[in-house]
Amino acid sequence: MNAFRFAGDMSHLFSILVLLLKIYATKSCSGISLKTQELYALVFLTRYLDLFTYVVSVYNTLMKIVFISSSIAIVWCMRFHPVVRRTYDKEQDTFRHYLLVGVSLVLALLFHERFTIREVFWVFSIFLEAVAILPQLILLQRSRNVDNLTSQYVLFLGAYRAFYILNWIYRYVTEDNYSALIAWIAGVVQTGLYADFFYYYFISWKNNVKLQLPA
Repeated sequence: MNAFRFAGDMSHLFSILVLLLKIYATKSCSGISLKTQELYALVFLTRYLDLFTYVVSVYNTLMKIVFISSSIAIVWCMRFHPVVRRTYDKEQDTFRHYLLVGVSLVLALLFHERFTIREVFWVFSIFLEAVAILPQLILLQRSRNVDNLTSQYVLFLGAYRAFYILNWIYRYVTEDNYSALIAWIAGVVQTGLYADFFYYYFISWKNNVKLQLPA
């Protein structure tokens, strides 16, 4: 644990809290991609198969529980809540996310350190998380106008991964024989996907106008 990883974890947690606040306060999931939320739920379920069998610390276990339970709760609200589900923009959220699942699984079967079920699923979750934001970003581009809470949600998600890259750099410099090539590559790809969003977010903040993404 170091300051960069903690900042990344808190950014990730804030992103979830912002999304839950949006859904709870407005009773709406407008502008939120169900496809992305389903991918994140799958990411956490496959990454934390060791939830009850391998304990690093109380902090680590609590974060695992929060990420799994919150992602499932968000998907449930968007699919089954009698009010929230009516606000889901199914016609705009049409990205074929199952393709991302398939490609991530193939990559996990090809690139892994040990061929075990837990290892393959862990690598699968790393690859899938790298691209899980794609349906959300495409939905925002299609809808053009982005509300404040949704933009904050995406911003904190991007910040989470950026802080983790700093965490990896710090560990590489300070720890002997530290290497996590698969996570590094996936993390750089994931952060790169946010670059366009960050640019337009900065422009909207600088000009004090509502965030709009190009079609």
